[in-house]
Amino acid sequence: MAPPTVKPHSLADLDAFLAVARHRHFRRAAKERGVSASTLSQAVRDLEEAMGIRLLHRTTRSVTPTEAGQRLVESLAPAMDAVTQALDGLNLYRDTAVGTLRLNVPSIVARTVLPGLIGPFLAAHPGIRLDVEDNNALVDIFAAGFDAGVRYEEMLAQDMVAVPIGPRVQRYMLAASPSHVAQHGLPQHPTDLLSRPCLRHRFLDGGPLPWEFERRGEVLKLNLQGPLVSSHTPLLLRAALDGLGWVYTFEDLLKEHFAEGTLVPALTDWSLSFSGPFLYYSSRRHVPGPLRALVDWLRSHR
Repeated sequence: MAPPTVKPHSLADLDAFLAVARHRHFRRAAKERGVSASTLSQAVRDLEEAMGIRLLHRTTRSVTPTEAGQRLVESLAPAMDAVTQALDGLNLYRDTAVGTLRLNVPSIVARTVLPGLIGPFLAAHPGIRLDVEDNNALVDIFAAGFDAGVRYEEMLAQDMVAVPIGPRVQRYMLAASPSHVAQHGLPQHPTDLLSRPCLRHRFLDGGPLPWEFERRGEVLKLNLQGPLVSSHTPLLLRAALDGLGWVYTFEDLLKEHFAEGTLVPALTDWSLSFSGPFLYYSSRRHVPGPLRALVDWLRSHR
């Protein structure tokens, strides 16, 4: 018949045995562990039954390891110390800002918000390694292994903790190249775009969204047409610079082109304003040290 084996759930019994063998006394070992002497005695009996061998000599005056018990102590103690040290090592990640912080962010945040944030944050927390994925799709970031994400308010689930990151107000602006404006003129109303070539953004997990304009409480949503639809914003900007049509995107991406005169703004009084992005994470999960450090840093640098 095959010899008995120790099941995985017997690890606690092994630890109990080591405590008794070290103190050579059930009550002193029980006091150290915060349990009753009878609990330790039962744990040792369970271990001896599982192993099929006596590990401790018990008398009314003393408790001493048997020869087999002493051999187990000598073999097991270093391994249990290593387990304890490994578990203690996790405290470093729980209580301090050390380790990897994985973020899932949209392209606009990666291009216009993070560049000014990463340097000061990592300088203040040299123990953190930041791992950022640029992704515009609406994905389950936690199932994908991210600690947190950045999205805009309308895309946040109700059970998430949301912390402002970056500018608190942003807006879309309409723009085209000077050559395109010279050929087709400036639109005077958003509906003029129905007969103009428009360069539309398509999200990775869906089709092109309507262009939304707002002025003094009046909101217009237009489904427009044009020579290019793409999920790649730099490609849309390049097409606009080449005179292929109108682009409607974040003002932050257009400011430099406006200053250089390579793009011309239009319908500025109809530009849609909206709240800036938010860092979000689950309210039902333990917050790791690196994420807690970023949240605290953002709140202190508002």
